[in-house]
Amino acid sequence: MPTKRLPDSAHLDHLKRQAKDLLRDFRDEAMSAYQRVREFHPKFDGIADAEMQARSFALSDAQLSIAREYGYASWPRLKAVVAQREQVELELNHNERLPDGPFKQALDFMDAGDLARLTAHLQRYPDVIRERAQFEGGNYFQTPSLLEFLPENPNRLGRLAPNAIEVAEVLLKAGAAQDQTALDETLMLAASGRLCRESGVQDPLLRLLCAHGAQVDEAMHSALAHEEFDAARVLIDCGAPMGLATAAALDERGAVDRLVAHAAQDELQLALALAASAGRAKVVQVLLSHGADPNRYNPPGGHSHCTALHSAVANDRRDTVRVLLDGGADAMIGDIHHKATALDWAVYLKRESLAEVLKAHLGLS
Repeated sequence: MPTKRLPDSAHLDHLKRQAKDLLRDFRDEAMSAYQRVREFHPKFDGIADAEMQARSFALSDAQLSIAREYGYASWPRLKAVVAQREQVELELNHNERLPDGPFKQALDFMDAGDLARLTAHLQRYPDVIRERAQFEGGNYFQTPSLLEFLPENPNRLGRLAPNAIEVAEVLLKAGAAQDQTALDETLMLAASGRLCRESGVQDPLLRLLCAHGAQVDEAMHSALAHEEFDAARVLIDCGAPMGLATAAALDERGAVDRLVAHAAQDELQLALALAASAGRAKVVQVLLSHGADPNRYNPPGGHSHCTALHSAVANDRRDTVRVLLDGGADAMIGDIHHKATALDWAVYLKRESLAEVLKAHLGLS
């Protein structure tokens, strides 16, 4: 689920009310509250809706969930940020938010594609390859190593160095290849990164990282959620299995038919989220017939602030919207961030034809 941007006008009293509202909604068994807590509170990671009420959930738990929803590690840290108004630094790009020193200098050499100076710098400061930057208030990229800056995801400069693969090889040789977390995170960022693909670097970078031992599971999930389907197929070449969610997103109908009968509910829901987003209407039909629930929020990693119907509307998937509605999708469910229905999304995104379909379904036209 995307984190919320902490408003410039954020006030502690308002945040406290948000935490109390979340606590109330949790105790009222609201699906949206369960989804938020499951994603942002580590104690509730992976807990099914049916098990939530059996778990202790206090105001302090709600406060931690709110803090992490805004991209901060704890409630005390969020309070400090509000008090100091440090959130204004989020207007700067990631390079500008770094303190001067060997890490930032290495990044400058990387961005310039200056292999000679980068190599010499890493030899002079060998520990920098294991250092991590610290960024707050964002959805991801919170503690990146140098290697993780390479795919330009998030967008810092709007480009990659022309010799980005050679830069990656320098970093790997300098010790990044021994950092499993850096390998895995960089693979995920490259697999889901538009600029990486547009620069022609995505395919060779994915293969290079996999050859050095990067794990493909999270990268596959990220690639599919961002509809980087070419990247997903490269990951399959590198050993990623063809699970149900992968098959659904890639429209591999034979694999879907083979896997769906034995899929667990969580697998069905992730497959539904990804297939709806990608407009795989026939696959969505199959998943619904095997028990996928169109009225659950998408699982984490599948645009979890909304339902499959919202995802289909967002990507203008008319046939898929019709299949979901015919399959029992409730068009009145609001997304978690704005309480907006699928029709609200269609109107906001100027999907006129989809708005008419939804209005007709709701008896509004």
